[in-house]
Amino acid sequence: MFTTTRRRAAALIAGFTMVAGAAFAEYPERPVQLIVPYPAGGGTDIVARTLAVELEKELGQPVSVVNRDGGGGIPGQTAIARARPDGYTIGLIASDISLYKPQGLAPLTYADMTAIGQTNELAGSVTVSVDSPYQSMQELVAAIKANPGTVKGTGAAPGASWHAGFLGLMFALGLSPDDVIWVPTQGGTKGHLDVAAGNSDFSTASLVEARALVEGGKLRPLATMAAERVDIFPEVPTLREQGIDYTYGLWHGVTGPKGLDPEALEVLSKAVEAAANSESFVETLQERGFKHVWRPGAEFEAFMAEDLDKMQVIFDRLEK
Repeated sequence: MFTTTRRRAAALIAGFTMVAGAAFAEYPERPVQLIVPYPAGGGTDIVARTLAVELEKELGQPVSVVNRDGGGGIPGQTAIARARPDGYTIGLIASDISLYKPQGLAPLTYADMTAIGQTNELAGSVTVSVDSPYQSMQELVAAIKANPGTVKGTGAAPGASWHAGFLGLMFALGLSPDDVIWVPTQGGTKGHLDVAAGNSDFSTASLVEARALVEGGKLRPLATMAAERVDIFPEVPTLREQGIDYTYGLWHGVTGPKGLDPEALEVLSKAVEAAANSESFVETLQERGFKHVWRPGAEFEAFMAEDLDKMQVIFDRLEK
């Protein structure tokens, strides 16, 4: 009887230990989902899938990339913000998060998420057709001033990424955006194609998206909007080198929902930092023309706050 009682007690203790162990299992104990708020095959998706491979090594769990595209990225980025804060749903967001509130498109901002780390940037540029009469930024700007409302610019839909870059550029030049006819396109690559076809005079999308057309002799880059020259096009000067004090670019970074579990955040912060700074990830970015930029959580959050303020200023000026 006594022996049987002891065995039952031991079994109960063992069972409790197993339950307690399961309750306090170390994160992560199952696969992690990485939401991409844009279609498969795009720039954000490429960054996410490259990062996911390295994240799996760091976390020791599968990292599945889930594309939640549409609506200018709002549905996907909202899904990240509203996910359970247990660390099993995170996302790779883009700088579009800074464009929603200033335009009244959605109240969603960086403040609705937990910043984990920035991974990269992608600078805008100014490109023209190889047949264009404009050989420099000075000549293009002079033409806009001399013939307001006739020169055509393109690169994005109104209010989206490269259009925001265009607006900032015009204000930096002391010009009105109305001095240029903006031709809407669905993305930077199509904007560059529009310029190459002679339908528009210039594009403000990235050199990365113009690469094939530049190397194919269809486009001439006049400037990059980066703070420094872009590695894949070292011969292209910055706007600042040409006397225009302006920079603009897109960025990507990893975030989770607000109130992310502290233990999960600690593990994710270390894993994302290691993955984002891995040789494989950095080399892949550089080969594609992205600039590798690492900012850890607190710095990334401060950067996003500053970016939101800049976009607010641009769109406030547009309404005046």
